[in-house]
Amino acid sequence: MDRKLLRLLQENGRMTSAELARRVNLSPPGLQKRLKKLEESGTIDRYVTLVNRAVLGLDLLCFVQVTLAYHQPECASQFCDRVQELPEILECHHLTGEFDYLLKIVVRDRQNLETLLSQTIAKIPGVDRIRPNIVLKEVKASTSLPLD
Repeated sequence: MDRKLLRLLQENGRMTSAELARRVNLSPPGLQKRLKKLEESGTIDRYVTLVNRAVLGLDLLCFVQVTLAYHQPECASQFCDRVQELPEILECHHLTGEFDYLLKIVVRDRQNLETLLSQTIAKIPGVDRIRPNIVLKEVKASTSLPLD
Protein backbone atom coordinates (compact mmCIF):
# COMPACT_ATOMS: atom_id res chain seq x y z
CA MET A 1 0.00 0.00 0.00
CA ASP A 2 2.75 2.47 0.95
CA ARG A 3 4.75 1.68 -2.18
CA LYS A 4 1.71 2.27 -4.38
CA LEU A 5 1.09 5.55 -2.60
CA LEU A 6 4.72 6.62 -3.04
CA ARG A 7 4.67 5.62 -6.72
CA LEU A 8 1.59 7.77 -7.33
CA LEU A 9 3.08 10.74 -5.47
CA GLN A 10 6.31 10.48 -7.47
CA GLU A 11 4.29 10.61 -10.69
CA ASN A 12 2.14 13.55 -9.61
CA GLY A 13 2.81 15.28 -6.31
CA ARG A 14 -0.16 17.62 -6.87
CA MET A 15 -2.75 14.85 -7.01
CA THR A 16 -5.57 15.76 -4.66
CA SER A 17 -5.92 13.84 -1.42
CA ALA A 18 -9.34 12.66 -2.52
CA GLU A 19 -7.98 11.27 -5.82
CA LEU A 20 -4.98 9.72 -4.08
CA ALA A 21 -7.19 8.08 -1.44
CA ARG A 22 -9.48 6.72 -4.17
CA ARG A 23 -6.54 5.31 -6.17
CA VAL A 24 -5.16 3.41 -3.17
CA ASN A 25 -8.58 2.43 -1.75
CA LEU A 26 -8.30 4.38 1.49
CA SER A 27 -10.55 6.86 3.23
CA PRO A 28 -9.23 10.44 3.23
CA PRO A 29 -8.45 10.26 7.00
CA GLY A 30 -6.71 6.90 6.45
CA LEU A 31 -4.65 8.41 3.65
CA GLN A 32 -3.61 11.38 5.80
CA LYS A 33 -2.57 9.00 8.60
CA ARG A 34 -0.36 7.00 6.18
CA LEU A 35 1.17 10.14 4.68
CA LYS A 36 1.96 11.52 8.15
CA LYS A 37 3.60 8.21 9.08
CA LEU A 38 5.71 8.25 5.87
CA GLU A 39 6.76 11.84 6.56
CA GLU A 40 7.64 11.18 10.21
CA SER A 41 9.69 8.11 9.31
CA GLY A 42 11.66 10.13 6.75
CA THR A 43 10.44 8.00 3.84
CA ILE A 44 8.92 11.15 2.37
CA ASP A 45 11.76 13.61 2.68
CA ARG A 46 10.04 16.72 1.30
CA TYR A 47 7.65 17.97 -1.34
CA VAL A 48 9.11 19.95 -4.25
CA THR A 49 8.23 21.50 -7.58
CA LEU A 50 10.37 20.47 -10.55
CA VAL A 51 11.17 23.53 -12.67
CA ASN A 52 12.07 23.31 -16.36
CA ARG A 53 15.62 24.69 -16.41
CA ALA A 54 15.61 25.38 -20.17
CA VAL A 55 12.58 27.66 -19.85
CA LEU A 56 14.58 29.71 -17.33
CA GLY A 57 17.56 29.93 -19.68
CA LEU A 58 19.72 27.50 -17.71
CA ASP A 59 20.67 25.60 -20.85
CA LEU A 60 24.08 24.23 -19.90
CA LEU A 61 24.11 21.11 -17.77
CA CYS A 62 27.46 19.58 -16.89
CA PHE A 63 29.17 17.20 -14.54
CA VAL A 64 32.43 18.30 -12.99
CA GLN A 65 34.92 15.92 -11.46
CA VAL A 66 36.99 17.44 -8.66
CA THR A 67 40.15 16.15 -7.00
CA LEU A 68 41.39 17.61 -3.73
CA ALA A 69 45.10 18.07 -3.13
CA TYR A 70 44.77 17.17 0.54
CA HIS A 71 42.51 14.60 2.10
CA GLN A 72 42.47 15.82 5.66
CA PRO A 73 38.97 16.06 7.15
CA GLU A 74 39.13 19.86 7.46
CA CYS A 75 39.96 20.24 3.74
CA ALA A 76 37.07 18.00 2.69
CA SER A 77 34.74 19.73 5.14
CA GLN A 78 35.70 23.17 3.82
CA PHE A 79 35.07 22.02 0.25
CA CYS A 80 31.66 20.56 1.14
CA ASP A 81 30.67 23.69 3.07
CA ARG A 82 31.54 25.91 0.10
CA VAL A 83 29.67 23.66 -2.36
CA GLN A 84 26.53 23.99 -0.20
CA GLU A 85 26.61 27.76 -0.77
CA LEU A 86 26.64 27.59 -4.59
CA PRO A 87 23.15 27.41 -6.13
CA GLU A 88 24.54 26.37 -9.53
CA ILE A 89 25.65 23.08 -7.98
CA LEU A 90 22.58 20.87 -7.93
CA GLU A 91 24.30 17.77 -6.58
CA CYS A 92 27.64 16.88 -5.02
CA HIS A 93 28.74 13.28 -4.54
CA HIS A 94 31.84 12.03 -2.71
CA LEU A 95 33.35 9.23 -4.81
CA THR A 96 35.81 6.40 -4.75
CA GLY A 97 38.29 6.18 -7.60
CA GLU A 98 40.36 8.76 -9.45
CA PHE A 99 38.27 11.82 -8.51
CA ASP A 100 37.04 12.78 -5.07
CA TYR A 101 33.80 14.55 -5.96
CA LEU A 102 31.30 14.67 -8.79
CA LEU A 103 29.30 17.88 -9.13
CA LYS A 104 26.12 18.29 -11.17
CA ILE A 105 26.03 21.90 -12.31
CA VAL A 106 23.57 24.00 -14.27
CA VAL A 107 24.44 27.43 -15.72
CA ARG A 108 23.24 29.72 -18.50
CA ASP A 109 26.16 29.27 -20.90
CA ARG A 110 29.84 28.40 -21.33
CA GLN A 111 30.94 31.81 -20.05
CA ASN A 112 29.04 31.29 -16.80
CA LEU A 113 30.57 27.82 -16.52
CA GLU A 114 34.08 29.16 -17.06
CA THR A 115 33.55 31.85 -14.44
CA LEU A 116 32.12 29.37 -11.92
CA LEU A 117 34.99 26.95 -12.46
CA SER A 118 37.89 29.39 -12.57
CA GLN A 119 36.73 32.10 -10.18
CA THR A 120 34.84 30.05 -7.62
CA ILE A 121 35.44 26.30 -7.56
CA ALA A 122 39.16 26.44 -8.43
CA LYS A 123 39.67 28.96 -5.61
CA ILE A 124 38.21 26.72 -2.91
CA PRO A 125 41.17 25.82 -0.67
CA GLY A 126 42.44 22.33 -1.38
CA VAL A 127 41.01 21.96 -4.89
CA ASP A 128 43.73 20.44 -7.05
CA ARG A 129 42.09 19.36 -10.30
CA ILE A 130 38.80 20.13 -12.05
CA ARG A 131 37.50 18.19 -15.04
CA PRO A 132 34.25 19.47 -16.58
CA ASN A 133 32.04 17.33 -18.80
CA ILE A 134 29.32 19.15 -20.75
CA VAL A 135 26.06 17.29 -21.35
CA LEU A 136 25.21 17.23 -25.05
CA LYS A 137 21.83 15.56 -24.65
CA GLU A 138 19.84 14.40 -21.65
CA VAL A 139 18.80 10.87 -22.50
CA LYS A 140 16.97 10.24 -19.23
CA ALA A 141 16.29 12.46 -16.25
CA SER A 142 14.07 11.15 -13.48
CA THR A 143 13.45 11.91 -9.85
CA SER A 144 11.35 8.78 -9.28
CA LEU A 145 12.86 5.90 -7.35
CA PRO A 146 12.16 2.31 -8.48
CA LEU A 147 9.56 1.02 -6.01
CA ASP A 148 8.69 -2.41 -7.39
